[in-house]
Amino acid sequence: MIQVSGLSLAYSGEVLFNDATFNIQPRERLALVGRNGAGKSSLFRLLTGKEVPDKGTIAIRKNYTIGTLNQHIVFTKPTLIEEAALGLKKGEEDCIYKAETILFGLGFKEEDLDRTPQDFSGGYQLRLHLAKVLVSEPDCLLLDEPTNYLDIVSIRWLQEFLLDWQGEFVLISHDREFLDSVCTHTMGLHRQKVCKVRGSTIQFYEQIMQQEEIHEKTRANLEKKREHLQGFIDRFGAKASKATQAQSKQKMLSRIPVLENLKDLYNLNFEFAQAPFPGKKMLEASSLSFSYQGANAEPLIDRFSLQVEKGERIAIIGKNGRGKSTILKLLSGELPPTNGNAESGDNVKIGYFGQTNIDRLHPRNTIEEEIAAANIKLNRTQVKAICGLMMFSGDKASKTNSVLSGGEKSRVLLGKILATPCNLLLLDEPTHHLDMESIEALIDAIEDFDGAVIMVTHSELILKRMNLDKLVICHEGKQEIFLGTYQEFLEKKEWLE
Repeated sequence: MIQVSGLSLAYSGEVLFNDATFNIQPRERLALVGRNGAGKSSLFRLLTGKEVPDKGTIAIRKNYTIGTLNQHIVFTKPTLIEEAALGLKKGEEDCIYKAETILFGLGFKEEDLDRTPQDFSGGYQLRLHLAKVLVSEPDCLLLDEPTNYLDIVSIRWLQEFLLDWQGEFVLISHDREFLDSVCTHTMGLHRQKVCKVRGSTIQFYEQIMQQEEIHEKTRANLEKKREHLQGFIDRFGAKASKATQAQSKQKMLSRIPVLENLKDLYNLNFEFAQAPFPGKKMLEASSLSFSYQGANAEPLIDRFSLQVEKGERIAIIGKNGRGKSTILKLLSGELPPTNGNAESGDNVKIGYFGQTNIDRLHPRNTIEEEIAAANIKLNRTQVKAICGLMMFSGDKASKTNSVLSGGEKSRVLLGKILATPCNLLLLDEPTHHLDMESIEALIDAIEDFDGAVIMVTHSELILKRMNLDKLVICHEGKQEIFLGTYQEFLEKKEWLE
């Protein structure tokens, strides 16, 4: 279907991948993985012809169609359903039901169909764009982070949709569980090379680790041989009686390949600075109500109460638009409630990671200046150490916020939380722009944190990994507290929607 041979690409002298060779066979479903900045999105642009490689060829079967999410979203029709119907294949323009089915699966309601696309939030506009791609039924889907703006219910619908997909697809996502549930193969960009294996992301990383272990053992053995031969040449090369042997050893030495020493890859590896909290009850919310349309409107949050104790792990879940982020803003004091109150203990120190906080980074500040501003008590050495933990070592800490990617900005926000000791973490989708390795490091840091954690997330992997004490389930117009883990919630309640 698609044959890639000897593909190389570099930006400003920095090589993304070199001599990449792979193919996509009928009915293959590929998970495309790799560190942020490894070149996954660039590979998509090459496959769709939006970018030209430095070297190599891409051969695509004649009349083979590829559907992909464009970065620039433009809407031309007055209603949601008309815009979605633009994706229908030639000859199927009257099959509006196909567009409706996909829109409903992605979380739109019947009353949304006649609304203008411009009325919707950025996240829902991306869903509309995804719907147009899916309804076009191409031979191959290239989907870059399609779950980023989906809630759990919509992610589950997309999962079923992809399992039923009859063609091929290549999927970029940092949600390992989602990838492993729908993909037959894993292809990774690692150390500027492309490696493809049949099986899950776990099998891919196991193979990479084995290859690197073999490489390192082989390199060490060859180095020992080289040292031994060089030692003989140095000791006896000048002696006439040993000259022939020394020349023979020199030839042997020249035939031994020199394997490069594998460079250490930067990994996020940190722990949150813990502020002491002597008591038990950290925060109590009583009958909180809130509406963005004012006190007389239908409340988004209605008489919500929650008690948070030291060490508790609480997740806030539900469909988009049901008030999950709003609850965190109310608990943190960022929003005043219409009714009710939220009171925290005297010694509570909150570390708040909000979705909108990325936009509040000062564009002219360097990373180092941004983290230093979070805690003026830190000296420059301490600030640089935090920059290093967030993978901004050396000159990278001098980059300004305005040039950073979404993932880099997320790491700066985490760095600001690390800069100030806290004992209550409020985290709103902190994994959105992080790669798999960084997500694992974040989960490890949360597990080691002695304080309380309240997190909004759509990742079922994280929900299952966190040993939750409570779940806040956001329904339309009401919130429900469930005592127990996410697995217990699935067993007792499930997602009725």
